Amino acid sequence: MDETQDQDYSSSLPEVSLSRDDSVRSYSNAQINRGTGMSGLKKRGHGSRSWIKIGNDGNFETVRLDKATIMRNCSLPSRDLRLLDPMFIYPSAILGREKAIVVNLEQIRCIITADEVILMNSLDGSVGQYRSELCSRLKNEKADDLPFEIRALELALELTCTSLDAQVNELEMEIYPVLDELASSISTLNLERVRRFKGHLLALTQRVQKVRDEIEHLMDDDGDMAEMCLTEKKRRSDTYTINDCFQTNVSGRVISKSAPASPERTTSGVQMLQRAFSSIGNSSKHGSSMVSSDNGERIEPLEMLLEAYFVVIDNTLNTLLSLKEYIDDTEDFINIKLAALLFTLFITGKYSKPANTV
Repeated sequence: MDETQDQDYSSSLPEVSLSRDDSVRSYSNAQINRGTGMSGLKKRGHGSRSWIKIGNDGNFETVRLDKATIMRNCSLPSRDLRLLDPMFIYPSAILGREKAIVVNLEQIRCIITADEVILMNSLDGSVGQYRSELCSRLKNEKADDLPFEIRALELALELTCTSLDAQVNELEMEIYPVLDELASSISTLNLERVRRFKGHLLALTQRVQKVRDEIEHLMDDDGDMAEMCLTEKKRRSDTYTINDCFQTNVSGRVISKSAPASPERTTSGVQMLQRAFSSIGNSSKHGSSMVSSDNGERIEPLEMLLEAYFVVIDNTLNTLLSLKEYIDDTEDFINIKLAALLFTLFITGKYSKPANTV
């Protein structure tokens, strides 16, 4: 009997060892797959995406670019590109940077430079409409004296405001008949429809409010608007570079640092500081006024553009607020109507309070 038990026990040992080997092997494979998944997750953020490049001549091409290339060519930080990532949901934003304007307006996500627009490629109709309309305007409207970046930004604001206004009008046409029907006939179906419309109204109001606040923020800050004048900044940078090269080439002779200074032209450090402070004091007011007036001239077209679309989006927001007020009034009317009905039932004796009601 004992021999039989020993044989059975010994025969079971290989099975235990095999199952242990299998568990170790499966654990190792799981670790390998986990490492592969983590590496794939790390590489995903640096992978290339499909973009549409639209030049200032109206021609476009579809290219694949990674984040590092865009950051290097447009001098943008990584956090700005996260606004354009379709994997994330960010509110609308317009950011002026040194060499680019980052635009995230509803479905239109792009980077505008002084020479081209890098548009996030998508199957959404707004993207195709923006591409075709911008190319058409750049090819056909050559007489327009607005800078390229302002024309590209104008189209993004136009399509965004038009889309939001169309959605508000559609919601308005759907919700008013439902509210009127609810006021005349209170039912669970009508209450559920109004609740659903109210949630849609709240979400749409937040989107419109964010676009309005973004435009208003830009209008209130001359510095942000000046940052968005990319063509003017590029022209001045090129002018300064040419002047520096010209002065370097025309200088003609090099003064050695070891050469003795002429006693007639020797000036003490105190006198040099006095002259420097004197010149700064005389020119500070004149210089600041010149800079402010120059910035005013540069940002005037952009400011007028923002004001025009601010009026449009503000009118859309007012429509939403009026619609919300109409819903609140309808709810108050329904509450009054139900309270009057309960009071009538209570007076006529058809309604009695529960026994445990105080």
